[in-house]
Amino acid sequence: MQTHALVAIVTLVALLCYVWMTLRVGGARRRTKIDAPAMTGHPDLERAIRVQANTLEWLVIFLPSLWLFAIYWNDLFAAAVGAVWIVGRIVYALGYSADAKKRFAGFGIQALATFVLLLGALGRAVWVAATVGL
Repeated sequence: MQTHALVAIVTLVALLCYVWMTLRVGGARRRTKIDAPAMTGHPDLERAIRVQANTLEWLVIFLPSLWLFAIYWNDLFAAAVGAVWIVGRIVYALGYSADAKKRFAGFGIQALATFVLLLGALGRAVWVAATVGL
């Protein structure tokens, strides 16, 4: 029986990564002296907000895919691909914060990891449904 402890750890680290990105928005607000609720006014703030918002958008796809992959395939492999996703998001955040044109490598890494998890979980779920019967 799999405990899914590794996937739980990856999930929590992914959420901590998201908290880090959220705190970076606050830091950008302080540096640029742009108070909430303003969302524009300085490129540094706008990039920090996009990093945080884009990560939230991908978390909605990533987290269910991570867990379903772990359930239908393997905890260790799911956790490894999840760790790649986290690295991709960090590369994305640091690149995008420096220059919007530097976001593509990190975006590609995390997108590939997400689609491995998503399509892997879907494929296995379909296979199980077809084998066991609906």
